[in-house]
Amino acid sequence: KSSTMLRQVDACIRNGIKKKIHEKTLPAPMISRCDYSVWGILKKCIGMELSKITMPIVFNEPLSFLQRMSEYMEHTHLIHKACTLSDSIDRMQLVAAFAVSSVASQWDRTGKPFNPLLGETYELTREDEGYRLISEQVSHHPPISAFHAQSLKQEFEFHGSIYPKLKFWGKSVEAEPKGTMTLELLKHKEAFTWTNPLCCVHNIIMGKLWIEQYGTVEIVNHNTGDKCVLNFKPCGMFVKELHKVEGYIQDKSKKKRRVLYGKWTECMYSVAPKVYEANKKKAGKGDAKKNKPTEVMPGVQETVSVITGSALLWRITPRPPHSEEMYNFTSFTMTLNELEPGMERLLAPTDCRLRPDVRAMEIGDLDTASVEKDRLEEKQRAARKEFSTDEEEWSTRWFRLGTNPHTGAQDWLYTGGYFDRNYTDCPNIY
Repeated sequence: KSSTMLRQVDACIRNGIKKKIHEKTLPAPMISRCDYSVWGILKKCIGMELSKITMPIVFNEPLSFLQRMSEYMEHTHLIHKACTLSDSIDRMQLVAAFAVSSVASQWDRTGKPFNPLLGETYELTREDEGYRLISEQVSHHPPISAFHAQSLKQEFEFHGSIYPKLKFWGKSVEAEPKGTMTLELLKHKEAFTWTNPLCCVHNIIMGKLWIEQYGTVEIVNHNTGDKCVLNFKPCGMFVKELHKVEGYIQDKSKKKRRVLYGKWTECMYSVAPKVYEANKKKAGKGDAKKNKPTEVMPGVQETVSVITGSALLWRITPRPPHSEEMYNFTSFTMTLNELEPGMERLLAPTDCRLRPDVRAMEIGDLDTASVEKDRLEEKQRAARKEFSTDEEEWSTRWFRLGTNPHTGAQDWLYTGGYFDRNYTDCPNIY
């Protein structure tokens, strides 16, 4: 019987989460938010930490934050390519492009993911892309999500823990994704670390919601001393800077080796510093066009002006034509909640594909989704109260709090064992 079950599980792996599934739509279109006002809920919360504020479920999207975090992996081909290169600066270019691409799916994503329950997990295995990922909600207060992705051919490991801090500032909501990303290229014995930029949702009071990323992202190669500094430019009063990313790569002697430029919503290019500076001087001598101030995101995106001699590092994958009706999901995102027949036997019982509130919202049943969300949150509160009464501490299943060997800072590290498929100690959270 056990061998038969293993064969069934193997078949499930091939036909389920390991085989690339081209899901081009969701079971139901996005639920309308026209009858709801974000401002009506948030106007009393200016300057407060939003993780403690209960928002109506209509503002959610049918994904857990753990699934949204896995969207970092959409452009994994950049890591694979970096692994094949012999020059450390060339590898840094692609790591920088990957860091930019990992936030690209947030473009126009104004829905809020479901807050993961303590102990919730998400598994993503992509045999076609050559990796597998496991994530776990390791803390509830503060909310911390940890993830670990590894190459199926032992080429790389990519891991981190995110503590998203959300604040409301009157006309906008700002998200600070506190936590460090670590990418290890195993063949080259290199480790890169960086922190994601700030994200801001504008026009909360009125008008079309739009998103910008801004702040300085510093990527460090801890083995060579190479560094990449990327500036995600804020829009400010002028549309010209919207979505722009500019930066440079320097070696350990602080000599600039490459200039990077582009937009996190479109593409990234690399060019020699001398060529970039010459182009900048040439542009400065021309007739500069006046930029018109803007208060909303323009309907048509400005394209990147390519400097002669530049190399394309990354271009965003086009979204499906019906994406706007599907929470502005990418094609990759639409596959994240797929649950093929038989997959329940393979997944941990804590996997967020099994969450009833997310499932109900995905099919457009808002009432059931709301009831289930309340039930799960109450169950979580009761479990926490029971732990407090028994004077026991919650124990994470797949991650432990330790020290990041490259930064020396505290980090949640994967302890291994998830893919052995032994889930007997998993908590009953649903």
